[in-house]
Parts: sequence; C-alpha cells; structure tokens
Amino acid sequence: MWNSVLRTFGVRQTPNSIGSLLRYSNQRVPVALRSTKPKSDRPTTQYFVDSRSIRAIGGNGGDGCISFLRLWCNENAGPDGGDGGNGGHVVLQATQDVRDLNHITTLLRADSGEKGATKDCHGRNANHTVVKVPVGTIIKNEQGKVVGDLSDEGMMFVAARGGAGGKGNQFFKSDLEQAPQVAELGANGEEMAYTLEVRSMAHIGFIGLPNAGKSTLLRAISRARPKVAPYPFTTLKPHLGMVQYDDYEQIAVADLPGLIKDSHRNKGLGINFLKHAERCNALLFVVDASADEPWLHYQTLLHELGMFSEELLERPRLLIANKIDLPEAERNLELLAH
Repeated sequence: MWNSVLRTFGVRQTPNSIGSLLRYSNQRVPVALRSTKPKSDRPTTQYFVDSRSIRAIGGNGGDGCISFLRLWCNENAGPDGGDGGNGGHVVLQATQDVRDLNHITTLLRADSGEKGATKDCHGRNANHTVVKVPVGTIIKNEQGKVVGDLSDEGMMFVAARGGAGGKGNQFFKSDLEQAPQVAELGANGEEMAYTLEVRSMAHIGFIGLPNAGKSTLLRAISRARPKVAPYPFTTLKPHLGMVQYDDYEQIAVADLPGLIKDSHRNKGLGINFLKHAERCNALLFVVDASADEPWLHYQTLLHELGMFSEELLERPRLLIANKIDLPEAERNLELLAH
C-alpha cells in the first residue's frame, strides 16, 4: 500500500491531504516490484551531485609552418609551409543516459590542433570534447547569470571554443614577398568558468531533521544503500533511489541532508541543503514520532522552507510519522493525526 501511495504522490501530483491519497491504495494500482536479488549491506559510495563548478578550456590552435620547397631543378621553388589545425571545443550535451553530475570533473580541457607541415600540409583539426549532462541542466557564468538551459534531449552548449590554427608562410606569399620568413602561432583556446545545476533531481525528496530516519526509509523502499548511523548529520550529500513498478514505470526518490533551525540563514550548510529541495517535484516530510512534540519539528521544517522559498510550500507534500514502533510514539501519533 505504501508504494502505491508514493507512486501516486510523486508522479500524479495529487492534493496534499493524506486522506485523498489513500483512496489510490487498492489492487488496481500497480505495485512496486520486489527483486529476488538480495540487497547489499555495503553503504553507497556514490552520491547524487546536482551542482558542480567547472572550468572549461578550449584546445589551442596548431602553429603554422615555415618551410621552402626544393626541387631537383629548382632549389628555390617557393614557400610551402602549411597551416596549423584548429583546436577542439568543449561541448556540453544533454542526454537521458545520465542523471547527475557526479561523472564530470572540475576541469574540462579539449585537445589542441596539430602543427602545419612542409609541402603545404595542414595540421589536423582536434576533435571536440563532448561532455554528457542530464536533460534539464542549467548553466550559469561566473556572475550567476543563466547562459544555457539544456531542456531537451540532444541540446548542446559550447562551453569553450578552441583556438584557430596559425597560417603557414605559404599564406603570406605575394608579388612583393616571394620568400616570407613568417608564420602565425596558433590562437589560444577560450578559458571559461561555469556552474552546472540540475533542475530536477527526483520526483520526491525526503525532508526532515537530522536522524529522523530518512536514510532508513530510502533503504526500505529502494535498492539504494545510504549510510545509516545513530548520530545526526549522517547524510551530507543526497542519495537517490529508484522505485520500479510492475507496469515498468519508475519514480526517483531522494534522501536529502537534514535541516535544522535557521537553515535558511545557512546554519549547518543549510542553504546548500535547501537548494536540493528545490530540485524535487514533491516533498515528503519525515518526522520522528518518538521525539518530544514532533509536531513542532514539522512546523520548523515548514518555516525553514518558507523562509528560503515560498514556492516550496506550494508543492505537493506528505507527512510521514517514523519510528512508530517506539513506546513514546503511540501518543504522539494520535496528536499528529489531529
């Protein structure tokens, strides 16, 4: 029943009330598949990266060549130095094959073009360096201005252009200069700095105070293996899990780092943690029902989200009471329901 509610909540964008969601929990709704392969006990070492600062450097152009042709019948047959090849571009391409920015290094460098050669042979142009990014990636420059939005499959953004190849001395031959002793150097490639941000991380993001049980919940409903420990701030980076249903539909759920009071003032890296919530379509609040006055925890979470962005409070949300097997949780659960 729980997985059916989760699927309806995350994909169909239903109303916020819990009662309106429960009516979808019946046999007509596809249920989550239970894999026969046992889950690993090892914690996940790869985190979900939804923001990354990069430096893109285009390839340098190849230098032009200074050379003179010598034939058996004419030792001064004229200049024959070829042009250098063009440097490669650094290109960002949107694709559905990747989901986050974890594979992208902070330095992206394209290859340089080859130098020109004798007998008017031009240097080879360098291949472009194409880096795959998730669909929906936003590209910002150093001033924070959005300069690219890769919203569709296959869209490209040239992050840094390669330098042009230099001209060989054959290019400078003229009626007045029959034997030029000059050639151009290849131009340097562009060097640019950007910040990449993934617009949408998951269908549902888990919101809660530290040690509320968000990671345990993600481990229970997916094959993700985030670290679980009995101390606060176990999760410092988002973990993503996939819940697959028997009609082959999938929803992505994200375990987000815990929020604390005054997170909107960047206490405890709160601003970075709240930015993760912006990239989730719906929010699932996980509250420790065994804690003292857990309803105040829920109000704290709503306050922090509202102070950061009022738009977050308009998204579909659901409240989950966790740790209800503890003795203190039974009375609090009744109060939370009212």
